[in-house]
Amino acid sequence: MKVAVVGGGINGLCCAWQLALAGYQVELFERDELMQATSQASSKLLHGGLRYLEQAEFRLVREALQERRWWLKKAPSLTRRLPLLFPLYQGSGRPRWQLKLGLMLYDFLSGKKGIGRHRWLTPQQVLRCSPALKPQGLTGAYLFFDGQMDDYKLGLWVAEQASKAGAILHCQSPVVQLSGAGALAVAGQTQWQQFDFVVNVAGPWSNALLEQSGLALDTALDLVRGSHLVLPAVSRYGHMLQVPGEQRLVFVLPYQGNTLVGTTEVRQQLHEKIVVSDQERHYLLSLYNHYFDQPATRNDIVREFAGVRPLLGGSQDAGRASREYQLHWQQQVLTVSGGKWTTARALARAVVEQVKQKAL
Repeated sequence: MKVAVVGGGINGLCCAWQLALAGYQVELFERDELMQATSQASSKLLHGGLRYLEQAEFRLVREALQERRWWLKKAPSLTRRLPLLFPLYQGSGRPRWQLKLGLMLYDFLSGKKGIGRHRWLTPQQVLRCSPALKPQGLTGAYLFFDGQMDDYKLGLWVAEQASKAGAILHCQSPVVQLSGAGALAVAGQTQWQQFDFVVNVAGPWSNALLEQSGLALDTALDLVRGSHLVLPAVSRYGHMLQVPGEQRLVFVLPYQGNTLVGTTEVRQQLHEKIVVSDQERHYLLSLYNHYFDQPATRNDIVREFAGVRPLLGGSQDAGRASREYQLHWQQQVLTVSGGKWTTARALARAVVEQVKQKAL
């Protein structure tokens, strides 16, 4: 059976790979080059999503933690275990007991083959790990572990696995229309291409493709821009920091000899340019300067980048939009909505099961 995959981000590449391994004839169509949009604008973390426990997304966190371990094991040259500090200060942030419960659950969901258990550090121990943190009011920190990756290179590694499994990958091949019967039209080509099934995993553009094809929209998408700044190196430890006056958390991470600060959560329209706004730049620098002794300015920014995440709609607060994923059929077209980087392979396995069931 022939299956087309529309979209060359991490979810599309994992779908092509897993479908090819399952014995399907797979062709992937990407409008640009592979891993050029959302998938290479991540926070570079392979993680369960500690903060998603507050939203009771236990299934997602458990799945993501299992997948985290798989990525770390299978691609050791492109991934690593990263120690993270969650510092606590007097009179601000989440209470210590709440973090303790969350980290105990995080460790439990990681299973017996986790990558390291959390522990409490005294202020002196915290400052030995991260000397640039402000010491005033510091009561200590929880140390825990997650995974870190080079998202672009890891995505190209997945593309290589997909090709080895027999998938054909077409770049510079924008799909402009789908038919419910499983056909698709590529820009510049006069003939429609017929497949048994089409997997629409175009990320932020998946619903737009359905709309211009006259197919029903079953799931609303929340398009949320996430922006990051790259600053000079500050610590070899990662930091998970609560934004003053908010429940939001922002990462300050060591990355390729520099420091990665992010992310933001700002609603975006597809027609708008995907760039870091002045407000986001100020927001991230203010957060950084709140916690670290040596203040950073716009002149210290090494580079910056932004990406748009297609999250499941329904939440008034963009920061609380679900990172779960949903799959829905319109005749022979299966559309993937939502998802997160770490769970891309698990999502792809779910796609394979959906295609198998549909083929029966």
